[in-house]
Parts: sequence; structure tokens; C-alpha cells
Amino acid sequence: MFDLWNDALRTGDPATVAKRYAREGVLLPTLSDVPRTDRVGTEDYFVHFLEKKPVGKIFEGDIFVGNNWAQDAGIYEFTFQDGSKVKARYSFVYVYEDGRWMISHHHSSLMPEEVVRPKAVTKDEVRGLFDLWNDALATGDPTKVAARYTEDAVLLPPRCQTGRGTPRTASPTTSSTSWRRSRQGRSWRGT
Repeated sequence: MFDLWNDALRTGDPATVAKRYAREGVLLPTLSDVPRTDRVGTEDYFVHFLEKKPVGKIFEGDIFVGNNWAQDAGIYEFTFQDGSKVKARYSFVYVYEDGRWMISHHHSSLMPEEVVRPKAVTKDEVRGLFDLWNDALATGDPTKVAARYTEDAVLLPPRCQTGRGTPRTASPTTSSTSWRRSRQGRSWRGT
């Protein structure tokens, strides 16, 4: 039954793929957060998915068969025309409807290691990031420099006597610049 669906993918026609789903079929797709609960929604998902020219291959799966239903769950991988690949967990529930096996429920989600796959960075890439920052700095435009930072970045500027980088100084009642926490742990005081 998977082969019938995969053959439908190869047609490149979203309507042909959507016709593999039961009248009340549900698709929880790999590359979209939107559940598809009708033929129109299912077809819409495959319009964009089929642009990548996917070919699916099952790596492992467990099949259970009942009276007029079957379930297949496991791991599959899609290879796209550009050579990229996506590995995902899948489950298909098939029902026998109007004399044909149809997909009643299809869930597909990226493998956790596919979602977060850290890539080692090279020294040259790190130096390149510095060059991007330095080039932004050379423009003299603070907006371009700020754009090189993430939204939650913490900037630790060099020590200076004014502005954001002003070092903490003693309170007016003390002359020391060192601070320590009181024994009660509730307030700070100069020493």
C-alpha cells in the first residue's frame, strides 16, 4: 500500500496523491504544521511537497492487520530532486473503502536528530563571521552592527567610564569599589 502512495507521489500530481486518502482521511505532514483533514487540504499540502520531486523509501516498519484495516508504522526517508534527504517517523492507518485500500490516517514527523543536527564549524567560518561583523562596524551604521547579533545576545563592551559599560563604583557612603553580600542574603553593601 505504501508503494501505491509512493507511485502517486512520482506522478507529480497533487490530486492523484490526495485520492489515495479516505473520504475522512487525516494527514499530519512532515513539512507543515497544519493538519490536513479533508481532500482539499491534503491536495494543497502536496502541491508544495511535490515541487521537490520526492521519492520515499521505508527503512523499517511494523505492520498490523485487522478486519478491513491495516497499520504500518516505522521510519522512512524522502530523497528530493536536488539530492537532499529527509528522514522521518511515519504511521499509516489504511481502511478498506469502496473496494480499495485508502489512507485513513497518515502521520509523519522529522526524526529528532534531523531537526537539530549541529554542524561543526571550521576556523575559517568563524573568521568569516568576524569579518562580517567587522565590515558592519566599518560602515559606522549602528543598525548594521546590531543586525549581526541575535535577539537575545548579550554585549559585554570594553570597560569604559561612561555609558552602558560604566563599572560599578562604590556607594556614596563608602570609598571602596568592592561589594559583598550581607550575611542575611537580602541586601548588598559596600565594604
